[in-house]
Amino acid sequence: MAKYETMLITTAALDEEASAALVGKFKSLIEANGTIDSVDEWGKRRLAYPINDEVEGIYTVIKFQSAPDFPAELDRVYKITDGVLRSMIVAEAE
Repeated sequence: MAKYETMLITTAALDEEASAALVGKFKSLIEANGTIDSVDEWGKRRLAYPINDEVEGIYTVIKFQSAPDFPAELDRVYKITDGVLRSMIVAEAE
């Protein structure tokens, strides 16, 4: 099991309930393929530059452990999910 950290920026156009459901979807996907160490909700922040004509996004940072092939699948799901503005997955140094 390798350690990873993912940052997810979701659209601020969603209400709190829909945003929580979207992040919950990714949490359950990660839990099905590994273990979550921590979830850090940064909340709504102004973006450095507009993305899809949006100037604010909801930031979430999740630290997790999984098999080395899972982050590619997680990234694929991020890219095909509506409401995700940006995402990044990095491997943590040992």
